[in-house]
Amino acid sequence: MKEYATFAGGCFWCMVAPFDQLPGISSIRSGYARDEQITSEASALVKKENEYVEAVQIVWDPSHITFEELLNLYWQQIDPTDSGGQFSDRGPSYRAIIFYHNEKQKEAAFDSKKKLAQSGRFKRPIVTPILPFSSFYKAEEQQQDYYRKNAFHYKLYKEGSGRTDFLTQHWPKDRSYLKKVLTPMQYFVTQENGTEPPFTNLYWNNKKQGIYVDLLTGEALFKTSDQLPSHTGWPIFKRPILYGNIKRVPAQHSTALKSKEGDNYLGLLLTEENSEYYQVNSAALRFIPKEKLKEEGYEDFLILF
Repeated sequence: MKEYATFAGGCFWCMVAPFDQLPGISSIRSGYARDEQITSEASALVKKENEYVEAVQIVWDPSHITFEELLNLYWQQIDPTDSGGQFSDRGPSYRAIIFYHNEKQKEAAFDSKKKLAQSGRFKRPIVTPILPFSSFYKAEEQQQDYYRKNAFHYKLYKEGSGRTDFLTQHWPKDRSYLKKVLTPMQYFVTQENGTEPPFTNLYWNNKKQGIYVDLLTGEALFKTSDQLPSHTGWPIFKRPILYGNIKRVPAQHSTALKSKEGDNYLGLLLTEENSEYYQVNSAALRFIPKEKLKEEGYEDFLILF
């Protein structure tokens, strides 16, 4: 049995990727949802400009994930104290709104909002409205799955809008949902700074051309032309694609490597005879072959080959 959930959270580009990782999700469409709260006294022009908000509509299987879990993840993508838009996107069409499709969703949404307000996580009031669903219109095809089709520009936009910094500040440790979408090894490595077994992981001896991206955020990290023969049993690289996408975190006897946007653990920085090498866990990466870069939204990186 399938159900629908409709969430507005500012620019719909940023509202697809978080839910796309969850089990039980059949589809996520970017589009425009109608706000029926526009007053009858408003002029026709005002109604036309303000009655639709950018939103995503999710088709999901409640036997795999609950509406309450979707709500929990929704709150972690927005600023629920802002009634005038979201982050750098201002105006009525960028408001955050929860649209409920039935009474059960309505009750769950109001309960979730109440719990968030009582948590004290935000100093200002929670103002995100909860409204009955009316209609939804799918956006143009080029807007669908934008985070995959245009990964580089999407990353720049999300960071530049202020959304990334805000979410990192207010939800620094709320990653319990990742246990549903990652394998035990992937979670152990990326979230608990673990190390996978050598020589039995996916990419330690990869010979195909392509790039490696962060398993969760999709940010480009390494390319195969910089991958060295490994005698340790883990992938080793001479350099990252973009130095700015890698964070170095000093540890007691080593330097840990983390992805900048996702803050996911990758591996260790090795030094040998004044040279640096990046030893990374395969479980923290997703490999995209050269021939699929355009399809996956990484066309800008074809110039590397």
